[in-house]
Amino acid sequence: MSTAYTALFALVLGALPALAQDWSHWQWTDWPQWLGPHRNGISSETGLFGKAPSFKESWRVHAGQGSSGLSVVGDRLYTMYIHSGEAYAVCLDARNGEVIWRTPTTGNDPSGRRDSRSPRATPTVDGKMVYVFSANGKLLALDSQFGTEKWSRDIVREFDSVRGGRSFAASPLVEGDVVLIEAGGKSGHSLIAFDKTSGEAAWTAGSDERGYSSPIIATIGQTRQAVFFTAYGLIAVAPQKGRVLWQYPWITSQSTNTATPVFIPPNRFFISSYGMGGTVVEVTATDKGYEVAEVWRNNNMQNYSATSIYYQEHLYGFDGSTLKCLDAETGEEKWKARGYGKGTLIVADGHLVLLGERCNLGIAEATPAGFVEKANTSVFFHSKCETVPSLVDGQIYLRDTKEIVGININLMGATQ
Repeated sequence: MSTAYTALFALVLGALPALAQDWSHWQWTDWPQWLGPHRNGISSETGLFGKAPSFKESWRVHAGQGSSGLSVVGDRLYTMYIHSGEAYAVCLDARNGEVIWRTPTTGNDPSGRRDSRSPRATPTVDGKMVYVFSANGKLLALDSQFGTEKWSRDIVREFDSVRGGRSFAASPLVEGDVVLIEAGGKSGHSLIAFDKTSGEAAWTAGSDERGYSSPIIATIGQTRQAVFFTAYGLIAVAPQKGRVLWQYPWITSQSTNTATPVFIPPNRFFISSYGMGGTVVEVTATDKGYEVAEVWRNNNMQNYSATSIYYQEHLYGFDGSTLKCLDAETGEEKWKARGYGKGTLIVADGHLVLLGERCNLGIAEATPAGFVEKANTSVFFHSKCETVPSLVDGQIYLRDTKEIVGININLMGATQ
């Protein structure tokens, strides 16, 4: 073998690890919005957890006040927090936590008003755009690469959405060519769809006061439906035209419906509110439209703020400060466990990924047979956590009100 050929062969071999690493990048499963790709809190990743899951902190960075979720697409992470007394949409490098850009969510406001309320909504990434909804009611469309503003709308000023000092919390939902929000405006401005490119209002509907819940998309039969959980109950609309398809009343003492509605295919929904209990309703198409019937209703699952997850015919969630598993068909309690307070959760690889109110990260089997915890470790100390975990490419992303952290699942711990 000639010297030149040997050198070339060595060069190719040396490049293989880098090529393999680049290829693995394209295998990432993104988490582009509230509760993941399908807004159901379920990750499609497998091979993550075995008999003894373990974790390694990849990075930790200072952030700021807020409970906005963490959306991750490729090697970028998007969220919102307060910095130096003002709210920002933020893009971080998901590999090390470094700030790539930071854009104030005040929008094009000629008055120069500051947006200083703690943000709660989660950014929604759609291709080259990211849509953010501030606690003060500003909806902004930003360039996902550079953070430059493409358009913004002031929901309070333009659509008469005022509700006693309560912050906006619903995460934007992109469906086709429109971005949908729950505005809570009067005179037919409760729900609004904007053209995602121009920012022009496509339609408005309803007059419900707003809750804190984020909308979801469901397909019943052949019909796509945007389903909102307002302060007054469930309301489903045709996402492109805004026509109201059906409604189901659910009014709590303080109109504080917070948890996202849970779709149970093919045609059921679970909703829950603290102090009200939970219910599963079934939606049936008829010649005259849709009929909504209650399947069951009880107090076994009263979601304070965290959304329950439907997984393999069961509901997993927090009844106040108690973690529970319910039979989705009957509402029967299968098991309950303590130790996470008013926590949050997602499902991945057949397991519950739990973040406790006091910031302990836990892994437990997602099974109705009983609570089987495999790992439990503290992530943030002397703090409070209320933001749901995100999971991308074997990396769990978490935050409290001061820091954001990336935690790598140690795949050696996943060996069976």
